[in-house]
Amino acid sequence: MTKRTVLYEEHIKLKAKMVEFAGWEMPVQYTSIIEEHNNVRKNAGIFDISHMGEIFVSGKDSLKYLQTLVAQDLSKLINKRARYCQFTNNQGGIIDDLFIYKLSNDYYLLIVNAARLNIDYDWMIKNKKDFDINIENMSETFSMIALQGPKSSDILDKIGYKKAIQPKTMYICDTEILGRNAYISRTGYTGEDGFEIIIKNENAKELWLKLLEAGKEYNILPVGLGARDTLRLEAAMSLYGNELNETTTPIEADLTWSIDKDKKEEYIGGTIIKQQLKEGAKRKLIAFRMTERAIPRHEYEIYYNNEVIGYVTSGGYAPFLNQNIGLGYINTSKNLKINDIIQIKVRNKFYNAQITNKNFIEKHNKGN
Repeated sequence: MTKRTVLYEEHIKLKAKMVEFAGWEMPVQYTSIIEEHNNVRKNAGIFDISHMGEIFVSGKDSLKYLQTLVAQDLSKLINKRARYCQFTNNQGGIIDDLFIYKLSNDYYLLIVNAARLNIDYDWMIKNKKDFDINIENMSETFSMIALQGPKSSDILDKIGYKKAIQPKTMYICDTEILGRNAYISRTGYTGEDGFEIIIKNENAKELWLKLLEAGKEYNILPVGLGARDTLRLEAAMSLYGNELNETTTPIEADLTWSIDKDKKEEYIGGTIIKQQLKEGAKRKLIAFRMTERAIPRHEYEIYYNNEVIGYVTSGGYAPFLNQNIGLGYINTSKNLKINDIIQIKVRNKFYNAQITNKNFIEKHNKGN
């Protein structure tokens, strides 16, 4: 049975178009994807992301345990700090990408993708072994609201969560908002400054309505999954199921920047990941801009010199850039680099595209 977040009725009141996503009935758009997208870039947008999963890990072996699951060195995390990570399997493939927050010593919060929640939780239990830890899946208890865009900090300030105490980028606060307990992190999936607020279900509606009301003078708009996807693509952020899956390693996915090469602890999949760090991978994720009028789509073939060298993982129209862009995997044997021309096969025709770096837009998620 399809689940609904506690904000479902609010979406209906706002005349949202609802769709099924990862087992949830979620808003895909309220007005239009382009309007919602550009408003996040210029002003602010509010997202219901309550379908995301929240898993807490506590106990004296919490750090040792988590160190076995990810390639990142979590011993470097200070309290209240966030880290982007990946769960990897024995072949180095990505089970899920997630954020790990160190709330305090021996106490961590993991935010995982909705479609992977049960898989992640089962994987964590399977690898618990003899570690002295407690793993709690609290996803049914919490709602999650994202506030993104350059006016986000002003809106939080207006409802009483003052700028002086707002967390810096990639930090989280265990705090109160509107007199309610909440976790507030300065993270997001848009490339803009913004916050993600985790709050008990019974308090989510009040927060949603207060943010919408306070945001009126800043031209806030509710934003659906459609613009959430175009925003993350424009920011060149990977999506699980497109760029990432269990047969793709972090090295192939161009996530080498996230891995600690000096990590001493052994972790699942580490042998293959370390080998690829040393020798390179046979394929890599690239970003590209279309130089001819065509829209790249998921699984379209990528060509070079009349030879198939890869496939598109994500692509489409980027509203803020007013360009067609994409991400995709290509063979590394061709030694292609930035500015090289490739072709995308669209309905049996070939259209030129140029490989670019992943800075489609200037990212503003720097915080204070």
